[in-house]
Amino acid sequence: MRAPQGLYRIYAARLRRRLDPALLPGHVAVAMDGNRRWARAQGFADPGIGHRYGAEHLDDLLQWCHDLGIGHVTVYVASADNLTKRDSGEVAHLMAMVEQIVAERLLEPANPWRLHVAGRLDTLPDSTAHALKTAVAATADRTGAHLTVAIGYDGQTEIVDAVRAHLEAEAARGAGLGDAAARLTAADIDARRYTPDLPEADLIIRTSGERRLSSFLLWQSAGAELYFCDVYWPGFRRVDFLRALRDYTRRQRDRRAGR
Repeated sequence: MRAPQGLYRIYAARLRRRLDPALLPGHVAVAMDGNRRWARAQGFADPGIGHRYGAEHLDDLLQWCHDLGIGHVTVYVASADNLTKRDSGEVAHLMAMVEQIVAERLLEPANPWRLHVAGRLDTLPDSTAHALKTAVAATADRTGAHLTVAIGYDGQTEIVDAVRAHLEAEAARGAGLGDAAARLTAADIDARRYTPDLPEADLIIRTSGERRLSSFLLWQSAGAELYFCDVYWPGFRRVDFLRALRDYTRRQRDRRAGR
C-alpha cells in the first residue's frame, strides 16, 4: 500500500532538512535503468512506452539537482550494446524520445543546463546526432549547470579511445611506441576522456535493482560512491533521490571522522 502523498511530502522535507549542504556531491551520475520493466508493471502493452516516461522524468531529476545546488549531472541513456542488441523499433523509439524530449527542451531559453555528450555519435541515427550537436552548440554559453548525456557509450571503449588518441598524438610528434608507453600516465588518459573538462563522478546511482555499473563511467568512477536502488527509473521519486544523498553524506561524514 502506498502512503498518502501528504506523508511523502513531509518525509521528503524532513530528509531534505537533514542533508548537510557541505557534504553533498558535486557530480551525480545516474544509470536510468528499468524503463521497459516499469512499463510492463504498469500494464502497458508496449514496453517501449517506458522510454517516454523515462525521458520525461529527466526533467524531475534536473530540477531536484538544481534545487540542491548540484551542478554536474550525467545520465546513462543508452549503451553501445543497447543500440546494437535491442529491437530496431525500440531503439528508434528511444532515439526519438532523446530528440523530442531531451534535446528540444534543452533549447528552451529558461533551461539553465549546458549539454555535453559522452559516447560515439557516429553510432546514432543522423537525426539524433544532429539534435544533440545542435543542443550542445546552443547551450555552450551557459554556466553553472552541466548535463552530460551518455549515449552510444561504453566505458571500456572510452578508455581504449583515450589511449589510442594519446598514442596517435605521440606518434605525430615523432615518439616511438616504447617511449610513448613509458611516458603514459593516468593524467594523459584523463585528458582524453570524452568529457575531459568535467569532474569525475562523486555519486553514481543505478535504478531497477541491478547491482553493476554495466561499463558506465568506469574511469570516472574510481573515487565515486555507488548507490543501487530497487525502483525502476520512471518510478524513481524525489524521496528515493534524497535517500541516496542521505546515504552519500553519511558515508562522507564517516570518512571524515575516520570510521
